[in-house]
Amino acid sequence: MRLISWNVNGLRSCAQKGLAEFVASADADVICFQETKLQPEQNSFEPEGYMRWFNSAEKKGYSGTAVFSKTEPLSVSFGMGIPELDSEGRVIAAEFPKFTLVNCYTPNAQRDLARLPFRMVWEDAFRAFVSGLAKKKTVVICGDLNVAHQEIDLKNAKSNRGNAGFTDEEREKFGRLLDAGFVDSFRFLHPEEKKYSWWSYMFKARERDIGWRIDYFLVSADGAGLIKSAQIASEVTGSDHAPVILELDV
Repeated sequence: MRLISWNVNGLRSCAQKGLAEFVASADADVICFQETKLQPEQNSFEPEGYMRWFNSAEKKGYSGTAVFSKTEPLSVSFGMGIPELDSEGRVIAAEFPKFTLVNCYTPNAQRDLARLPFRMVWEDAFRAFVSGLAKKKTVVICGDLNVAHQEIDLKNAKSNRGNAGFTDEEREKFGRLLDAGFVDSFRFLHPEEKKYSWWSYMFKARERDIGWRIDYFLVSADGAGLIKSAQIASEVTGSDHAPVILELDV
């Protein structure tokens, strides 16, 4: 089964930059988008053969997630069941026969770390949410988790320490998520590889490959043996993020 996750930084914008061609060539069974920045009625991206579900932020033009699937899930739920954390459309859980797929767009701590306290509350709630799901069947988490876990996961680790996405607090919470029983699929298969999934639009960062790996597929430990491949499609443009791809033997 081929799964793709991509922070499109605006689904309508990305649709004008080759998204349809990428989706057609990728031939994924399920595609998860983050930062869709639209309400469902504003969507016009309708690739043939896919059903679709949206979780949009109450604030228009902000955040949001979507799942496009060739197979209808057994069930689809939106949010974590916590109203104060669910208003930004950041989580969709789609249950399939062999696993539950959780599409997540983790809140950014922001440049001045103004949202770091909110982020810490979110992290604990999300870990509890996915851990609960994992008691029932294998869980696959995908999305822009807005953290580079280790120094290998970004180009300039020393100069970025303490910045949003590479604070000790965010990295520690990500470590606790892994300790709760989840495997970072890319690092599982590529323990030493330096490859990034996000680049700033400034200073020709992508051209110079000055990036961060903040987009993930995590798999609950009971499903680690199902991982066939984990890739970052850094050659695909259309957003400041690259798609990440997971193939499972299910």
